[in-house]
Amino acid sequence: MPARALEPAGVALVDKPAGPSSFAVVAQIRRVTGARTGHAGTLDPFATGLLLILSGRSTKLAPQLVGLDKRYVTTIDLSATTTTGDPEGEIVERHEPPADLDLDRLRGAIELPVPAASAVKIGGERAYRLHRRGVEVEMPSRRSVVYALDVLDRDGAMVTLDLRVSSGTYVRAIAQALRGHCTTLRRTEVGPFTIADARPPGEFALLSEEEVLAAL
Repeated sequence: MPARALEPAGVALVDKPAGPSSFAVVAQIRRVTGARTGHAGTLDPFATGLLLILSGRSTKLAPQLVGLDKRYVTTIDLSATTTTGDPEGEIVERHEPPADLDLDRLRGAIELPVPAASAVKIGGERAYRLHRRGVEVEMPSRRSVVYALDVLDRDGAMVTLDLRVSSGTYVRAIAQALRGHCTTLRRTEVGPFTIADARPPGEFALLSEEEVLAAL
């Protein structure tokens, strides 16, 4: 196969809708540009929000972008856990939601199990593929830093949280630690880049490498 084009080059700030995978969004933009295309961190299909899509020669910027801190807003159903930590999984347990939330234990440096439906490799295979086949495995823990964790709204079993976290943090794992599951998840910031500057996949525009580097 011929090498993908190195132009157009740049980074697109994309507002991913719920439904398609991050890889589907990458493929959509690749079809338009015909260029080599990558990303600086995925979102689950049910999640929405900011994706950094790298095009052409700007894919070399990935190492400088993948480790940036993230910000999310999520609504968690505290009355049930699911197999995936999100609305796409099967209900594991239903229970009364807690009257009070102990969020202090989830702030700062924390270590939580990686969700079973994740892209982490277990024995050389993606965990989500094992999960789909019903293979039970012991998931590893991942150390993360939660810089801020604030309640935006609480209505019975539903709580909406605003989180600023280190790269690689699974918000679904935080929901599971609260004995709940994410019903919505939206990424609002990646490092200095915000959802306010993002566009839908079909309307993407490329920031130049100079603009991206100047923002870091």
